[in-house]
Amino acid sequence: MRAPGFWNRNGLVPTLLTPASWAWSTAARLRTATTTPERVSVPVICVGNLTAGGAGKTPTVMALLAMIAARVQGSRPIAHALTRGYGGTLSGPVRVDTVRHSAAEVGDEALLLARAAPTWVAHDRVAGALAAAATGARVVIMDDGFQNPTLTKDLSLVVVDGETGFGNRHVMPAGPLREPIKAGLKRADAIVIIGSDATGVAADIHATKPSLPILTAQLAPSSASPLQGQRVFAFAGIGRPAKFFATLTASGAAVVGQKAFPDHHPFTVDDIAALEIAAQALNARLITTEKDYVRLDAIAQRNVTTLPVTLTFDDADALTALIAPILAQASVPLRASHG
Repeated sequence: MRAPGFWNRNGLVPTLLTPASWAWSTAARLRTATTTPERVSVPVICVGNLTAGGAGKTPTVMALLAMIAARVQGSRPIAHALTRGYGGTLSGPVRVDTVRHSAAEVGDEALLLARAAPTWVAHDRVAGALAAAATGARVVIMDDGFQNPTLTKDLSLVVVDGETGFGNRHVMPAGPLREPIKAGLKRADAIVIIGSDATGVAADIHATKPSLPILTAQLAPSSASPLQGQRVFAFAGIGRPAKFFATLTASGAAVVGQKAFPDHHPFTVDDIAALEIAAQALNARLITTEKDYVRLDAIAQRNVTTLPVTLTFDDADALTALIAPILAQASVPLRASHG
C-alpha cells in the first residue's frame, strides 16, 4: 500500500471521505467495547502507532530486545517478539526460523526480529503470547497490535515518525489515523518520537494528555558507513522510501538513481532485472533496506547491498525506567549496575 498524498493535507477529498472515517471509528469503538482482553502469564509490551504505514515500530522492538538482553543475567533470551506476520501466508502461532521460513510465509518484519530474539507469528495475538510463554518467554514484546483489544498490554508505547506526525489528523480513509488521536493517547503509556519533531507532535500530545511521557529516538546507520562517495542505485518498498534515500545521502553515498515501491512490495524477477539494468547503466551498485532485502530471493540478494540501521534513544535512562517495572513483574534477574 502506498499512502495517498491527501493524507498529509486537508482539502476536498478528506472532507468527502469524512463519513467513511466516522464509520471506521465507530466499528473500532464497538470492537473494543465488546471484547474482553485476555491476560497471559507473562507481561506484554506493545509497540504500536496511531497511523497506517511505517512509523518505526520494528526498529523500536529491536531496540527494546537489545536493551533487555543487555540487562538480564544469563545467555538464554527471556524476551520474545510477537508479530502478526503482515504479508505472510502463515497464520500461526509459529516460531520463526530464519533458515526455513521465507518472507512470503512469515512477513519481512518477522524475519528481521528473529535475527535478534525468538519471534512468533500469530494472527491470534493471545495464542501467540501463550505459545511464547510456554517455551520460556518471560516477557513478550508485540510489534504492532495497539488497536487489537484481545490481549492485555502491561505497557503500551506509541511510536510516531516526527517528520510526518499524524498527517492531516483524519481517521482512515480520509487520513492516516487508525483511530482518533485522543482515543489512542488515552490508552498509551508513553510516546516515542523518531527523528526531528518537524510536525509538532510533542505539542499536540502535551495539549491532549500532559502527563504522558515522551521519549525521543534517532534511526541511523548501525556503523560507520562504507558507502562514502560510492555510486548507488537505491530502491525500497517501505512506508517512506524517501526517508531511506535521504539516509543514504546523509551517509555519504552518491545516490544516482532511486526507485520507490509500495510498502511490503513482493519483488519479482522482472523487478530485480529492471533494477539491475538501471544500476548498470549508471555504473552504480544496488542498495536497499534490510526489510526489503529479506523479501528478495537468494539470487537477487547476491547483487544487492543493504544499509543496516539502529534505533538509539536520546535518553536511555528514561526508557529503562519504563521497562524496569515490567522486568520486575516478570521476576527477571538483572545484571549488577556498574556506575
